[in-house]
Amino acid sequence: MLWFSGRRRKKLLETPLPEAQRALVEGAVPLYGQLAPEERRRLEGLVQIFLDEVDFEGCGGQVIDDEIRLTVAGRASLMLVGREGDTFARLRTVLVYPSEYLAPGSEEMPDGTVFEGLDARLGESWDIGSVVLAWDEVVNCEVVGHGCLDVVYHEFAHQLDAENGRVDGAPFLPSARARREWADVLGREYEALEQQVDWGRPTFLDPYAATHPAEFFAVLTEYFFVRPAALKHHHPDLYRQLVICYGQDPAR
Repeated sequence: MLWFSGRRRKKLLETPLPEAQRALVEGAVPLYGQLAPEERRRLEGLVQIFLDEVDFEGCGGQVIDDEIRLTVAGRASLMLVGREGDTFARLRTVLVYPSEYLAPGSEEMPDGTVFEGLDARLGESWDIGSVVLAWDEVVNCEVVGHGCLDVVYHEFAHQLDAENGRVDGAPFLPSARARREWADVLGREYEALEQQVDWGRPTFLDPYAATHPAEFFAVLTEYFFVRPAALKHHHPDLYRQLVICYGQDPAR
């Protein structure tokens, strides 16, 4: 059935959004107005594929409507506009809570003791094909003050990261040279951020980015799509790598 899926995706990719849906995507994706006409057409086609292939489920009483579907699909699809693929390969379901939710978690102490309990979450990405989001965080990311610029870009960066089998901060890149440069630049910048955080010095990037290479990539993705000019100014080498990764230059 792969041939059928490919034909269906091709048709959807060439199908523009109805006017009402386009308006919702334009309102939810601030960079929409900066896209070239061919990029807008591709974004709309990618949104069509996303809505066709990904199920949305409301949790904790959340009702799923077009605003939720198109906001999430629009921002997630923006990440694919300049990349070769037309889907998030493993994604099957987006679970949406109305606000911060509790999920099982564990914490290992320095002596090796592990405490099990419930952690408050704003979003998660599972490599079994699901993304979980708190809707009020999606709507008000920079307003609510949790440090996250945009939870959609963050969690869907994890989905891209997982496509090569490991969530390690290294998504699929177009060539061996690109992969080497990515490892060199992001490795160097990650270590520098770790050091700044350990020394208690202020950093442009959210200190959470220093907790793991996968989180480093996810946080960088947020800055790339939400504050691209600032990221380019403070970390030009990182910005150049993300331009290669996403095939876009939002700071332009």
